[in-house]
Order: sequence, then structure tokens, then C-alpha cells
Amino acid sequence: MNKDFWKTLYAWLETASLEEIRAKKRCVQQLLGESSDRDLKADIRRILRFMDAEMVARAELANVMRLSLAH
Repeated sequence: MNKDFWKTLYAWLETASLEEIRAKKRCVQQLLGESSDRDLKADIRRILRFMDAEMVARAELANVMRLSLAH
């Protein structure tokens, strides 16, 4: 996957809703199971890690915001 693909993915992750990320993640996971190409599987796993990292970051931010509003 080329540099433009990764730039597009990063930009999408920044603007997508959590539900959009979850839905796309399910599709990407399905591709992982269907692929037999090692390089493609590595790229797919990388995409999944970025999606997971974005979801965790948003959850942490929501938690921080909730805590700061409580004080």
C-alpha cells in the first residue's frame, strides 16, 4: 500500500465516527481472514492497529473530559 493510501486512512480516521470505524473494522477483519498474501495481511493488521488506537484514544479523551467536568 502506497503513501497516499496511508495518508487517506489517517485523514479518514480523524473524521470518521466511532460507528463508521467499527463498521469498517469489521470489513477489514473479514479481508484478513480471506487473504493468503503475507504482505497484504501485514498491511491489514497495521490498519486494524490504527483503528484500535484511534478508538482507544477517543475513549481515553472521553474519560478525561468526563472527569474534568465532574470536578
